[in-house]
Amino acid sequence: MLKKIAPQNLFKGVNAGLLYTLISATLIILGTAIAIQYAKGGFRFTQQGFQPETGLLSANSFPTGAEVYVDGELLTATDNTVYLSPGEYLVEIRKEGYSPWTKNLTIEEELVTQTNAQLYPIAPSLTPLTLTGATNIVTAPDGQKVVFYTNQAQGEDKNGLYLLELSNNLIPLGRGPKQIAADVPSLDLESASLIWSPNSAELMILSETKEMVIEVGNKVNLNNQPDIAWKRQQVLSEWEEEMYIRERQFLEEIPEEMVQIATSSAKNVYLSPDKKRMMYTATAAITLPDDIVPPVPSRNTQPETRTLTPDDIYVYDAEEDRNFFIGTETGDRWVAKHLLATDLYGPAQSLESSPSAFARLQAETTAETARRFQVHHTSLAINTLQWMPDSKHVLFATPDQVHIMEYDGTNNTVVYAGPFEPGFVYPWPDGSKVLILTSFSPDSPQNLYAIELK
Repeated sequence: MLKKIAPQNLFKGVNAGLLYTLISATLIILGTAIAIQYAKGGFRFTQQGFQPETGLLSANSFPTGAEVYVDGELLTATDNTVYLSPGEYLVEIRKEGYSPWTKNLTIEEELVTQTNAQLYPIAPSLTPLTLTGATNIVTAPDGQKVVFYTNQAQGEDKNGLYLLELSNNLIPLGRGPKQIAADVPSLDLESASLIWSPNSAELMILSETKEMVIEVGNKVNLNNQPDIAWKRQQVLSEWEEEMYIRERQFLEEIPEEMVQIATSSAKNVYLSPDKKRMMYTATAAITLPDDIVPPVPSRNTQPETRTLTPDDIYVYDAEEDRNFFIGTETGDRWVAKHLLATDLYGPAQSLESSPSAFARLQAETTAETARRFQVHHTSLAINTLQWMPDSKHVLFATPDQVHIMEYDGTNNTVVYAGPFEPGFVYPWPDGSKVLILTSFSPDSPQNLYAIELK
């Protein structure tokens, strides 16, 4: 026999079920909202106490395991995330055996600010890369190779031109420079002008008695190489055209307003390896317009300089529209780099169709021509700041010191202090080392050494 349910009890059950459903839905919605706000940095308990809105400091370092101090207080270790109320903080990252990293960082509501602190050893080791001397050193456009001359080897057949390939496994495996051409006294290779091809596959050797182009890789006999003096100008013109086309492609990533400044109000323009930043020396007093590109969240909050002063060196970040002062050019420069392209806003031209489409690097003397080609490829040739491979740091030398600094002018760190030739300081392709030229004995020639940074 079925039990009869009173109508009022039936309605009570329905109301209770509906009430439970509404409460559950409300809790789910509220929990989701709280979770979203929590993930964005809202409703956090910080060292200042409970804060309804916070920003995130992603404290990361290379290497990891460093101590993180915020306004002098030890908070955590890298790699970790710290929640802070919006404002400016002095952030220090310290690791035993490494130079400290320090920067004033602005924490913004619901945004992530990263430290990306590169730490350098206080006492780096030195590894010799050559033992019989190195002169007439020329680096390749791809940053992966170095050619040099030596005449200090014990066997005469061991003197000549050598290739040093800057690979990651070079030092651990004991591999060293390999000879690519034996010495020929009549060519005077120590004084010959050396010019790399734009693709870093060929090397032009210009001596007073013979001119030739060799493929870099296998050893060649220079006596058997054909003399290309009759077509040297043609070969160099083809290389110039290739460099011009490549330059136009790279500059497409830079805003038109900055390209205009680079061509008319600047010199020594060098793009970072990732082509997102431009280092340049101002030649005229000019003010950069605001908002060249739309602002992006979490951009670099370090103080920038948009009013340019002649001879000052700047880095422009094309992604974040930020312009940082990083130094001043001092001393006389016997040569400067200027962009090849003169028609950046039109279609690319060929040398045959438009001989004046781009500037030329060829000069009256072979030595000057070689210098101009080298300066176009790297700022090493004008003894000024150079890009590190990570596009976030620059390398430069002062008397008896090698420095690495962040692209925004902060964290200027001395990574080596000692004797070296200031005209040659060059980064390893992966940023793990820096090449220097030095001698630690008055009786030995200058040799190439690697400063170990990692």
